[in-house]
Parts: sequence; C-alpha cells; structure tokens
Amino acid sequence: MTISVIMPVLNEASGVTETLRPLQVMRQRGQEIILVDGGSTDDTCKLAAPLVDSMICAPRGRARQMNAGAARATGDILWFLHADTQAPEDVDQWIQQAVHARKAAWGYCGVHLSGNQPLLRIVETSMNIRTRLTSIVTGDMGLFVTKALFQRVGGFANMPLMEDIELSKRLKQHSRPARLPVRLETSSRRWEENGILKTILLMWRLRFAWALGADPRKLAELYR
Repeated sequence: MTISVIMPVLNEASGVTETLRPLQVMRQRGQEIILVDGGSTDDTCKLAAPLVDSMICAPRGRARQMNAGAARATGDILWFLHADTQAPEDVDQWIQQAVHARKAAWGYCGVHLSGNQPLLRIVETSMNIRTRLTSIVTGDMGLFVTKALFQRVGGFANMPLMEDIELSKRLKQHSRPARLPVRLETSSRRWEENGILKTILLMWRLRFAWALGADPRKLAELYR
C-alpha cells in the first residue's frame, strides 16, 4: 500500500526544505509527497519544488488545503504532515505495517517538542497521554488514514481551526487509532515565543470554548 504525504504550507520558506529532505528516502520507496500551498508570498514553492512530486494551490486554510491534497493523492494511505514537523526516515514503513499487519484504518505518531526547556517535556508527555486516553489526534502528531476511510467520513470539515479534532471524533466512531512507536519532532517556536504557560492556557481555552459550541472563526482569530 502506497502513502501520499500531504503537507499544507503558507510562507514556510525558512524551514520547508529541512522538513522535506528526510522524506526523500520515502520517495525512493515509492511514496509521493504533495505540497498544498495556501498563497505563500515567500520562496516556499520555489524551495520545495525539487523535493515534492506534486505542488498545488488551494484556498488558504489547513482543512481546505489538506482536502485538496487528498483529492489529488494517488496513494492508498493519506498522511497529513505539518511543515514545521520533522519525521524519521522510516515512518512510512511503520504506517504501512500498521495498516497492513494490524489492520489499522487510521493512526498517529507520538510528538516531541523541539525546544530544550524542561517544561516542554511535561507538555509533550501530557499531549501523548491525552491522545492515548481520548483517541483525539492533533495535526502535529502526523495523522494517517486510509484513503477509503477518509472519503467515507467526508474528509476534513471546512473550518479554520480544530479541523483535526473534529475529524478524529468522526474517525474514532469507526475504530480506535493505531499509535506508532515513533515520534515526530514539531517546532516549539510558538510555545517559546508566546510563553509556554500562556500557550497552554490558550490551547485549553480554545478547546473548551469549541466544546461548548463557540464559532471556530472567532477561535481562529484568538489563536492567531
């Protein structure tokens, strides 16, 4: 079963090549990489072009960009990866094993935050435990899903925030996700620039408000 790596981007010139280079080994094994640009005004597309199989444009917004990438994908498995997240070179083999041998229809990787501050270790541990307990997978955990199941549930909802959580809720009605024994390293830049405790409080505030029915557009404004 082949994998289509779908990466939504928007002005990621500073780090897109660093993210894409480790994925070149996967391309050699027959996986494809689809870059979905949401209107970058920097050199993101120019830098990424030699390192991807397809590059398409879509209306800005991760949900819409990822849906556009899924529509273009030729792989049996869709793997959604953020542009600020580093993946091990063999993660595609773990995904294939989970789907083929364990009959998993969807799943995720653990997460490791890139910074060195001790509080970040507590944050990432909490994120990993939370996902194991709730089966709610956030975008920085590299959610993968068979193309058949993704199409069956209707893909990502067209919303500016919480699209990963909303999709997880629908997917877990089908089955629990498989947890791969590998971790992705995601940038802790936002946490460190805005303050770790402040960011934790903001994230929980957003999730709590969304659970109570708040408008995702207003939550996206708060997030930005």
